Amino acid sequence: MSSTLAETAVGPAGAPITPAGGTAGRILDAAERCLSRLGLSRVSVTDVAAQAGLSRGAVYLHFADRAALVDAVLARVATRFVASSEPVVRRRRTLAGQVGEAAVFIRTHLGDDLLTLRLPAGEDSLLATLLTVQIDRLLEAWVQFWQPFLADAERRGEIRPGLDHGQAGEWIVRMLLTLAVMPGSTFDSNDPESVRRFVRSHIVEGFAPHQ
Repeated sequence: MSSTLAETAVGPAGAPITPAGGTAGRILDAAERCLSRLGLSRVSVTDVAAQAGLSRGAVYLHFADRAALVDAVLARVATRFVASSEPVVRRRRTLAGQVGEAAVFIRTHLGDDLLTLRLPAGEDSLLATLLTVQIDRLLEAWVQFWQPFLADAERRGEIRPGLDHGQAGEWIVRMLLTLAVMPGSTFDSNDPESVRRFVRSHIVEGFAPHQ
């Protein structure tokens, strides 16, 4: 799917997001409400236009077709979820602590209506949908999110000099996604302290300077 956004801004991770204001933002707000009520398979441009109080033509001025509109909603939800984790991540002063908080955030907030998008019963989960149709954008946005944290960790000597930050960021993201979709076998994935300990012990251990 591809989206055409007439109005864009840049989020914390450098990823494009649609602002809350403006006609495009109004349409996306309406589309989110329709998707929550009708689901991905049933929602139509007519539904979204009616919800937004606009004509179908006004919607098509901003989004080429239904697929572009749905894609843009999912991209915005993915970007919002990534950006929403930043305040709790920044509270920690080490990379291990920051990744641990991100892991706890994912486990705690996956079902939040505000941060994600609750779909009707019988449809795939939002995360499954994002991983199917938005995985490239979600990965790119989240890998970029971790770049300043990795740079700071290198300056503090927590990770070895010359480590490929792009690949390190992708490793972090892939591990976080597995924590979101797979229950823990050797640790309690629903217990925040257990998740933090697992992350400290394993996920970022390989980044440390060689002894």
